[in-house]
Amino acid sequence: MIALKMSAIDAAYERIRPVVYETPLIKNHSLSELSQCDLALKAENLQRTGSFKIRGAFNKLALIHEAGGKGAVSGSSGNHGAAVAWAARYFGLTARIVVPTTASPAKVEAIKAYGADIEFCGTTSHERIERAKAIAQETALSFVAPFDDPEVMAGQGTIGLEILQQMPEVEIIVVPIGGGGLISGIATAVKSQRPDIRIIGVEPLGAPKAYESRKHHQRQILSSTETIADGLKTISLGELTYPIIEHLVDDIVLVDDDEIRRAMSLLLTRQKMLAEPSGAATLAYALRKPDRLHHRKTVVVISGGNIDPISLCEHLTHPH
Repeated sequence: MIALKMSAIDAAYERIRPVVYETPLIKNHSLSELSQCDLALKAENLQRTGSFKIRGAFNKLALIHEAGGKGAVSGSSGNHGAAVAWAARYFGLTARIVVPTTASPAKVEAIKAYGADIEFCGTTSHERIERAKAIAQETALSFVAPFDDPEVMAGQGTIGLEILQQMPEVEIIVVPIGGGGLISGIATAVKSQRPDIRIIGVEPLGAPKAYESRKHHQRQILSSTETIADGLKTISLGELTYPIIEHLVDDIVLVDDDEIRRAMSLLLTRQKMLAEPSGAATLAYALRKPDRLHHRKTVVVISGGNIDPISLCEHLTHPH
């Protein structure tokens, strides 16, 4: 059974519009030439809290606030946690975020700056999410899933609505895949109105949970993942996101870390746009597979821009 309905995305759009930015769709001639298509960047790195995650988090926290909830707890590699912390502060709620011991310093500082309490736990998405669920059972805090939640997915789906409004002639939309909440929301929003538009999901070579799930025709849980794209390191798709992806996403592709680094560098030098590795994965695919996108009107979602200066320098100076 598909957990996400178009009516939920429409409702989320009305709920978040007063607060969440409508991020620009930016065309770049140089990057279009390199990818051999009519390329546009959906700049969610310019969103509040520096990533798309505020859309789903704000939608979910708004509903928790309406229901009289006291606060929220979540597990996150960083961006979702920052978004939950920001939304909780907006509604006057408390927030507690469980992050991996390997979390990006920039993302940890952002979560703290938005007023949330932080707990470090393990290195995998499974460990931090299970710990957050345990905290929810021990306290009055409401658990907010980073991706496997209909209200969170609905918030992320508002990006799809914006893309259709900003570029009605779009033919291909390329979306990164972590746990699958972003692509599930976008695919639902887009395919309900324009089933002819191709949705392509991109994930790192070192974290191919969606790719392997499609190959085996069932949801796969990886033993481990390794990639510079920390937001895409999830070991599995969600139980709710997997069937949506299987039903609506046309293709799932892989990029390696060196390709991601090159895309980050080109975004910075050609567009003066700062993207974290997870956010640059979509451009990495466009640059590597121009035959797939040849002369097509293509939107790549730049999902986030939260990266500390030291890591950025390391990636940009890494030989690739």
